[in-house]
Amino acid sequence: MKVFASHAALYTDYYELTMAQGYWLSGSAGTHACFDYFFRENPFNGGYVIFAGLSDLLDILAKLRFENEEIDYLASLGFKAEFLQYLRDFRFRGTVHSVREGELVFPLEPIVRVEGNLIETQLIETLLLNLLNFESLIATKASRIRIAAGNRRVVDFGLRRAQGLGGVHASKAAIIGGLDATSNVYAAFHYGLPPSGTQAHSWIQTFGDELAAFRKFAEIYPDRSFLLVDTYNTLKSGVPNAITVAKELERAGHRLLGIRLDSGDLAYLSKKARVMLDEAGLPGVQIVVSNQLDEYLIRSLIQQGAPVDAFGVGTRLVTAMDSPALDGVYKLSVVGRNPTLKFSDNFTKTTLPGRKKIRRYLNANGTFDSDGILLQEESDVESLTHPYFPEQHRSVREYRSEEVLVKVVDGGELVQPLPTPAASAAYARARLGMLAPEYTRFEHPHQYKVGISRELRNLRTRLFDEMQSTLR
Repeated sequence: MKVFASHAALYTDYYELTMAQGYWLSGSAGTHACFDYFFRENPFNGGYVIFAGLSDLLDILAKLRFENEEIDYLASLGFKAEFLQYLRDFRFRGTVHSVREGELVFPLEPIVRVEGNLIETQLIETLLLNLLNFESLIATKASRIRIAAGNRRVVDFGLRRAQGLGGVHASKAAIIGGLDATSNVYAAFHYGLPPSGTQAHSWIQTFGDELAAFRKFAEIYPDRSFLLVDTYNTLKSGVPNAITVAKELERAGHRLLGIRLDSGDLAYLSKKARVMLDEAGLPGVQIVVSNQLDEYLIRSLIQQGAPVDAFGVGTRLVTAMDSPALDGVYKLSVVGRNPTLKFSDNFTKTTLPGRKKIRRYLNANGTFDSDGILLQEESDVESLTHPYFPEQHRSVREYRSEEVLVKVVDGGELVQPLPTPAASAAYARARLGMLAPEYTRFEHPHQYKVGISRELRNLRTRLFDEMQSTLR
């Protein structure tokens, strides 16, 4: 992906660079560090998150450089010459463990673990958070839309309403989350996504005559025409004119693929349009609807029996309108040889120390039962404890389990090929099939069980108590 083909090293917050220079000048640049990426709450009041953005992150890390122009700019800001010389030779040579792109993940889990020296692990924080938080948010929203739509086709129409270049990554994430295609040609080109689109009202308006506009479009695209029927009057003009053109196409050996409704009462209009099309002997002409759709409106249309074949979703997808940010964070868990934690008076914001991994426990029928956060050196455990209420624990002795964190970068080198959006989408679809429906429902979903091992709990308690003792 070439969105960050140049100047990616400056895609960061200023304090990342000031801290990096501080590490360099204080002689601690070579100190080993381990950071965890995790989030604390599911977005959309939902029960899961689909992890996305990994392929973009790894692609950028593999090529991350400080170019001469960037060095000159940092010099103009007052950064020291010796630190800038270090940056000239900078490469990310750390190690990254991550869950797979498309994986289902849950609050508190260390879904990405980055290890390396203090400077390289610190400098990538903003980039990592920006990509993973946003793409995971949009992939999750898209998956909810897919659940609502069932097997009906869903296309991303969101680029024009997206926040700047975020629309590029949003379109990719939407495909990972389960959408079928995108109107975003830029993202389709760079990521190999299927492009799709119909026509705008301006096409019809430029002709001054709706039937003439439909005829010309069908003449140019006789085998892939969708006609927008709500420019003037959907039922009195748009649909009748579309029927006329559909009949003309049939006589010429072609077929009108469908009509699109973009305003008004979509349930009412789609039902009326379906009757008109069927009575005209055009049962194969599809009905596509768009206009401020999300998972709830799509579900409502289907519950009302609206005969809709496909949905175009835009604003509420790419802006994640009801949950505009995923609260993912990147926290230090090991410095040098010592596990560390971020202390907080609010115990729920005290982080989990040490190198950790995730084990996923499976029910006998192959569905997900729970996840465990273990210290890296632990082979397995017999029970898990609630992260904040140690009196709550459960046995996992009888469950089959799998480890979901895998090494993706070793010494700065990719260990395996970057996944394509199509591959990540297929993986997400398979993993969603292993999650019970009580976790995917929109209202009051069950909260997936994530526990920690006794050894991890004891380590956190010891470090927490030691920190408190220094404050007395």
